[in-house]
Amino acid sequence: MSFTLTPVATDDKPELYRQLLLQLEGLLHGETDWVANAANASALLWHTLPQLNWVGFYFLRGGELVVGPFQGKPACVRIALGRGVCGTAASSGLTQVVPDVHAFPGHIACDAASRSEVVVPLMHAGRVVGVLDLDSPEPGRFDAADAAGLEQVAALFCTATDWRSLL
Repeated sequence: MSFTLTPVATDDKPELYRQLLLQLEGLLHGETDWVANAANASALLWHTLPQLNWVGFYFLRGGELVVGPFQGKPACVRIALGRGVCGTAASSGLTQVVPDVHAFPGHIACDAASRSEVVVPLMHAGRVVGVLDLDSPEPGRFDAADAAGLEQVAALFCTATDWRSLL
């Protein structure tokens, strides 16, 4: 199967995420493998959203988050629940929008160039199974519109994915 990435040229974030979701829906259609879906979703986000220096997934394994497919520089492999932005999102079940990572208590600096971050919990059967993490070298890069759009991305990813081999 061939997939054609369609550039999204708009400053209207709700429209940007609407178009991104349509592309993600097409990309995930008929595929349920968590690795394949996470790899393609992170690549789509990387090539669609501006001003990112890292985008990817962490999955809950043995009581900690373990890095999954991503785009960007090598990442921290394991993150304890409640630690850093990812661990906070996973333990609270709430999306974390951090305009300045240096002001976030306990921030984990995998890439010193990161200045802002948004992390969305991945939910399956009413519990957190991982997180979707995006970093930017731009302070204040992410806002409520990004959080809302990325929560829709995470929900689509979770619905399309068969979790039996991971959980």
